[in-house]
Amino acid sequence: MLSTLCRRSARAARWMVLIACATAVLPLQAQTTTEKIAPPSSSAQRLYASAKKDLLQLRVLLRNGRSQSTTGSAFLLGEGNLAVTNYHVISQIALEPETYIGEYVDTDGKKGAVELIALDVLRDLAIVRVDRAGTGSFQLPDELPVLEQGENLYSLGNPLDLGFAISEGTYNGISRRGFSDHLMFTGPLNPGMSGGPNITAAGDIAGVNVSHRRDGELVSFLVPARYLQQLVTLAQGQATPPADFKPIIGEQLLDYQQVMMDHLLSEPLTHKTLGPYQIPVRESEQLRCWGSSEDHTQENYTTDSIYCGMESVVFISGNLQTGRVSFDHQLISSKKNNPLRFSRLVSDSFSHQIWSSHRSEEVTAQQCTEEFVANDHLPMRAVLCASAYRKFAGLYNFTLLTITTDDPLMSVKSLYELRGISYDNGMAITRQLLNAVTRATDEAAAAGETTTDKTTTDKTTGSAAE
Repeated sequence: MLSTLCRRSARAARWMVLIACATAVLPLQAQTTTEKIAPPSSSAQRLYASAKKDLLQLRVLLRNGRSQSTTGSAFLLGEGNLAVTNYHVISQIALEPETYIGEYVDTDGKKGAVELIALDVLRDLAIVRVDRAGTGSFQLPDELPVLEQGENLYSLGNPLDLGFAISEGTYNGISRRGFSDHLMFTGPLNPGMSGGPNITAAGDIAGVNVSHRRDGELVSFLVPARYLQQLVTLAQGQATPPADFKPIIGEQLLDYQQVMMDHLLSEPLTHKTLGPYQIPVRESEQLRCWGSSEDHTQENYTTDSIYCGMESVVFISGNLQTGRVSFDHQLISSKKNNPLRFSRLVSDSFSHQIWSSHRSEEVTAQQCTEEFVANDHLPMRAVLCASAYRKFAGLYNFTLLTITTDDPLMSVKSLYELRGISYDNGMAITRQLLNAVTRATDEAAAAGETTTDKTTTDKTTGSAAE
């Protein structure tokens, strides 16, 4: 569900994660320390020795010249010729098979061709077929092991294209920040280990290496083995692989966006207070909010902001991440500006908020409409834009930008972005959002209901009181 480097807006940068799939290696400065490196534990040594024959490195190669594009890891299941990896490792093969091909390298240096069989773009999993059989090191039983907090786990793969390795850590629960669960692995996952197995001390598959948080220490994530069970069942039932994976990816994205929109639309939006205004939010494990304030002394105005964004995206390619919703609200107010100058200030802040490119290979240029509207509560200026996905029919990006026009020295500007949703769902949520901004009565404001509701997290620096 994530890119080689999941790019998010600057306001959500604190949640960026680094996929464990190497595309480049930067040299490190030489270390002069005389400290001895701790040897691997006896469990790690035993597990690597028994499993190394079924570990693979996957390489995506440019057909023209067979130069290497990306690398990741994989592992053979049972005694068959099916291997497991991440979707993001082989995404170029799925989307551009005429340009890219796959190759595996095992721990003995043997190379062979890779054939993509099945994928789950939402859980970031893929199954490939190779020309060799496994030894049975990695089994996927019907009854998966129950993990306990603090239990030792071991991740295997080929980090940074340097060679096969094993890293040791602990299991620390389930992360539900997206619409699919991830296992939290307190241990190192380095680029190139994506798609490798994570196993228990008994050698049972716990999950598949997928990503780590770049703003933390040893905060890594695994795709749970139960999602792998579903995909393996699908792959084993297919005599031949699909000729074109893009329609399959499109169907999976349409299913995902419906889950995401059901979460947003299943009940009325909640509200937070910005000055005398009530602005819409949806706080949950998947959609979290942060607040900040800034005093622009020289320009004689202040801004109070609330930003709500999803902490996960669906990785499609290096140029396209989707399945994300964000709400960005700013209260712009002044006590010293005259109304004309404030109007110019607000108008300038409203401009250049929506970006579009007709040259994009992923989405069409934005089609926009702008109107002065009045919802049931406030007059507003509103711009609604939509762009269609070129490769996945039925999916759109929606952007809604609004600003209130009821007060000569105070406005709430809201930017709503919805990525990878159907047209009907886009129209449904924008209608709700247009009617969701309200203003307290003068009596309520005078009674003191004008404070900004903020969290204790700074969305820019990433420091949090959690």
